[in-house]
Amino acid sequence: MTDKLPRPGGGDDDGLAGTPTERLLREAMNARTSLITAHDLRPAAPPRTRVRRLRPVYAVTVPLLGLAAAAAIGVVTLHGSPVAKQDVPPPPAASLTASPGPTPTPTPSTSASAAPTGDAQTADPLADVTPTSSRSATGAPTGPATPYTFRGVKLKVPAGWRVAPADPADLHLCVLSPGAPQGASAQNCQPYGVDLAVFDTGSPGWPSTADLDAQSGWSHQPNCPVWGDPHPPAAGESVSSTGPTKSAPTVSGRPALKSQWQVTCGQSPFTAQVWALPKDQVFVSAVGLRDEYQAGLQSIVNSLDVSGHSQAPQTTAPPGPSEVAVSIDGLPTGQQLRVGSAVVTFSVTFRNDGRSASGQLEPLVFTDRYAGTPVVPGQQLPNDGKLELQTDSGWITKPMSPAGDTSYATARDEELFSLAPGQSRTLIYRLTMGPRSGPGDMPLRAQAVLPYHGGDLTVIARQDLTVKLVW
Repeated sequence: MTDKLPRPGGGDDDGLAGTPTERLLREAMNARTSLITAHDLRPAAPPRTRVRRLRPVYAVTVPLLGLAAAAAIGVVTLHGSPVAKQDVPPPPAASLTASPGPTPTPTPSTSASAAPTGDAQTADPLADVTPTSSRSATGAPTGPATPYTFRGVKLKVPAGWRVAPADPADLHLCVLSPGAPQGASAQNCQPYGVDLAVFDTGSPGWPSTADLDAQSGWSHQPNCPVWGDPHPPAAGESVSSTGPTKSAPTVSGRPALKSQWQVTCGQSPFTAQVWALPKDQVFVSAVGLRDEYQAGLQSIVNSLDVSGHSQAPQTTAPPGPSEVAVSIDGLPTGQQLRVGSAVVTFSVTFRNDGRSASGQLEPLVFTDRYAGTPVVPGQQLPNDGKLELQTDSGWITKPMSPAGDTSYATARDEELFSLAPGQSRTLIYRLTMGPRSGPGDMPLRAQAVLPYHGGDLTVIARQDLTVKLVW
């Protein structure tokens, strides 16, 4: 039986040159197998992350079987010329299709596209990067402050605040907040502003150092300084306060005192704050001021410079290095007194602990205004009650409390006395509270002052306590 296609001769093989199809197929297989190296037969490295495993029969067995079949065809069946004729274009290399293999997991790149780690900074989670609220932005000063001097004390008035006109002889300065009504003045500094009190010696009224210890020390008259509706307490309107909460800040480079109260008039709560520089007799108070103006208030306190404040000249002080002390006996602080009850008798002792005579002194004992002081619109009434001093000629009536002027500080000549070194003098007083007195903590003040003839009151020594009045 003869072949349909003659075999070409001239080859150096065993004589089986094969058909052109066989030669092309053999050449394709040789080219295919030449691409396979020993590395291709090694198992792949395990993936870095968990991947879905495929069945090994499709991933490994099938490609190897196909490779073995190709080799067998090239060696056993297709044995012809090792080189194909170049004038015949080779067909595309045969390919074997297998099941999809696992997709290799990409290795993390360290190229320039990676985010830099050396220069990037993580935002502080505690940093406040949000804009302030509109309320805070309204209350905080936004411009330069204006320097101002009052009785030798320097301060800076925040932008938007204004100084209320006042009598040059006044001991108080009112700095009104931006939200104060146009008609606000020094007379209604509470609740719309900040009150700065500068005394030459001991405080002749409110505020005083003793007020910082009293539960009702935030007030010097029965008043409800409610923002937008400051008014005297109405009949049946309760006034309650908690505090004081005390602290010891530094003001003008000097140790200071601060007290704060939370007060409620009827259904209206507000905050009262008082700072004191006791040695300089400088006080700052804000009663009923809105919280949004706290930044401005604090800036006023922080700007104080009391170095230029000159206190009472030494020529008005008692001659010699006298040290006068005052003490109250028979009426402990915090004692409850029932309004309209029997008379309470107590004594006040003035003692000279110095080495020289004190000079003439005036005893000044009085009750101060508090939340239960009677109220009449347009008038400043004293506390309701009776305060008496025992003298050689009997009991004489003394002013109960300040009532808008300093007449309570005057005394008759026979009441004045001087103290030699080591000498003391004890005076007997009796107190009765009238039926119009309201409940609350009433300050009782005992002072040794220079004889008062008008002007500033010079306090040499003092002792204060608080009496709790109940109905």
